[in-house]
Formats: sequence, C-alpha cells, structure tokens
Amino acid sequence: MLKNLIYIPLSGCYKLGVAIRHLLYNQHVLPSFSVDVPTICVGNLAVGGTGKTPMTEYLVQLLLENGYHPAVLSRGYKRSTRGFRMVDAAATVETVGDEAVQMRRKFPDVPIAVCENRVRGVRQLMRQVNTIDVIILDDAMQHRAIRCGLTILLTPYDHLYIDDHMLPWGTLRDLPSRSLKADAVVVTKCPDKIQPIDMRVVDNRLHLPTYQQLHFAGIEYAPMEQEGTPLVLCGIAQPQYMMDYVLQHYPHAELMAFRDHYQYKPNDIDAIMERAKPFDFVLTTEKDIQRLRTTPLVERLQAEGKRLIALPIRQQFYSPKQTFDRQILTYVRENARTHKS
Repeated sequence: MLKNLIYIPLSGCYKLGVAIRHLLYNQHVLPSFSVDVPTICVGNLAVGGTGKTPMTEYLVQLLLENGYHPAVLSRGYKRSTRGFRMVDAAATVETVGDEAVQMRRKFPDVPIAVCENRVRGVRQLMRQVNTIDVIILDDAMQHRAIRCGLTILLTPYDHLYIDDHMLPWGTLRDLPSRSLKADAVVVTKCPDKIQPIDMRVVDNRLHLPTYQQLHFAGIEYAPMEQEGTPLVLCGIAQPQYMMDYVLQHYPHAELMAFRDHYQYKPNDIDAIMERAKPFDFVLTTEKDIQRLRTTPLVERLQAEGKRLIALPIRQQFYSPKQTFDRQILTYVRENARTHKS
C-alpha cells in the first residue's frame, strides 16, 4: 500500500511526460519521416517480454516464403556499442545484443542491423542493401520519428494492456490510447488449450475499433527428446512460460532465473556449475545461449559430461493464421516500391 502511494504520483508524472511528447509529434513540432519501402513495426506498450522476437522471426519467414527480401532493424538492447551496425558473422552479443545475434544465426542471408536512431538506421540500411523491399522494425512503437506503414501491437494474454498502469506503478511505458494506432493487435502467450469463448471474452474486453484486426497467438516449443533431468537456466522477462512447458516433460526440473538480458559473470558461471551438479544437462533459451557461448560454461559442462541445450521456440497462432498472413502480405504488396534505388 505504501509503495502504491509513492508510485501512483510518479506514474502520473511519467504519463504526463509521455503525453506531452506525443502531443509534440501530433502537432508536428517534432518531425517524423517515412521511407519508400513498406515498414512493419512490431511493438508493445509495456516493458518486459511480450514475444516480440518470435513475432519478428515469424514475419521474416513469412516474407521470405512469399518471395520478398526483408530486413530487420532493432535497437540492439543491452549492447555495449552505439550507432548503426550491421549484424554480420563477426557480430557478438556485446556489439549488437543477444536478439540480433539470434536472428542472424537463424536468417544468415537476411540483412539485420541495430541502431537506436530508427530513422538513421533505416536510411543506412537502404544505402547499404539495395535489394530490400520491406523493413521490419523490432520494438519501434514508441519511436515516433519514423512513420511505420503497418503496426502490430503485442499484449500478453495474462496481462493485457487495459489491466496495466504506467510506470513505475505498472509496466506500461506508453499511453494505453496509443493502442489505437495499431493496425493489428496480437494477444500473445495464450494457453495452448485456449477456447473460442476465452477469445470472445478478451475481444469484448479490448473492444477494438473496426479497423483493427485481433489475433491470438502463443509460443510453440520444440519437442523435448533429451533423456535425464534438466536445470533450466534463463535470463528472460517471464521464465514461467518456459518452465511450465518443461515441467510437463521433466517433472523434477528446477529453475535458475536471472533478470532479462542478463550478462553472465564468472561468479555466475561458478554458481551455475554448482547448481547443475545433480542434473543431467542444462536447458536454456535461444537468447540466453547467445550470451552463454561467450563464457566458459559450455566447456566446463562438457568436462563433466553434460550439455548446454537451447530450447527453440516459434510463433503459433490460435486464431486463423491465414487471416494474419493475409493482412501482412496485402499491406506489403500494395505498398511495394515500383523501383530499386
């Protein structure tokens, strides 16, 4: 209760500051720019994990399968560098961030770049790669300096933005009214046994305007085939989703959690090795393994006859997948460039 008394006025001040910033953009006091290729923004209103990376990877795969040449631009969260950087074979977690390295490993032929200034990043991308015909902007909903052609808003099933508050009282970093700027709202991290009536309840609660399409999605994990019992190691925003899945296959698994995008230190590796003693292998996320590869953990586990295994995930739709795909592909087709620079 005391914490709320402190956080509520701070939340009000933060909300006012965000509202003023949007007003300056709306009144064209602060400039915003468009580019001449289709741009798809994957974003959310809250801090923490809503599934932006699986959605971005889904879009890349969808566009590739339909003959397009997509590129991805993100800010490179938690990297030690600044400015524009292409994510090439020499890129590391330190220079571009774990999510960018993960996507580079999955899509080695797709141009991927990081830049905290999205306008500069898009322009630099297009100067360096003239085959790009669609750009996916990862986590760019708050970047008003660039006008995206199609915006996808993600909100988790168990923590919808309408049930949240502005920072620091809640987890919202943007105004709930900004949801009206989205073209599609995807309710992510839905339970795999979600029923049509559950979707209708969420639909009624969100009460979206008619121009917005509502979709329901979840995370599909790779099959668990490794024998033994794992120590589940992760530094992500909401590890319980992964842990719930693992426990279905390994009832005696245990979780060792760190904060989101955690940079593992030598004493952390010592602690992990100690905790892993009773277990047959260590299971981690695709994002975490990018960071852990730069530590001695893999070699130390191998010396004890154990493996570090990443659990792959991908986006899964519970509402008609074809409807979502059609919305994306129609936008890209109707806004494609008629020439290459």
